[in-house]
Amino acid sequence: MADIEEPEQEEGKKKSGLIVTIAIVLVLSGVAGAGGWVLGGVLAPQVAEEEEPVKTAKADAGGEKKDGKDDKGENKVRDNVVPLEPITTNLSYPSDNWIRIEVSLLYSDSPDEVLSDQIHQDILSYLRTVSLQQIEGPRGFQYLRDDLRERVKLRSEGRVNDILFRTFVIE
Repeated sequence: MADIEEPEQEEGKKKSGLIVTIAIVLVLSGVAGAGGWVLGGVLAPQVAEEEEPVKTAKADAGGEKKDGKDDKGENKVRDNVVPLEPITTNLSYPSDNWIRIEVSLLYSDSPDEVLSDQIHQDILSYLRTVSLQQIEGPRGFQYLRDDLRERVKLRSEGRVNDILFRTFVIE
């Protein structure tokens, strides 16, 4: 009789052990989810809700439509966007391949022509060091964009917010 009772006790222990394991997993999942939510709230950029009505009021006062065009249907150019001259140069490897890009700089305040020219030359010198294998595919293009964005921000000491690609051709 003692042999018959022992398997029932072990089976009961296995069931209670399973319940404890499930409870622990649920508690840890809840703690991890709450921690992720709190950390995401701390690290995520805070969006100011008051800026949106101000921008739409300025756009309505200037006669600009929501699609970025004025009443005549022409594209409006922002005052803080400076288009750079097209950059054409050969790649470092293979040297018979050429790259041509057109970019614009988005300034945080008023644009500076001297700084724009320095950034233009810096981009040109950087592109001469890039090989075709480094910029192949979407991931390579993303790395190129990130590298150029970082170089522009360093060169401008934070006065340029972003670099906007208008064209990108490799021949």
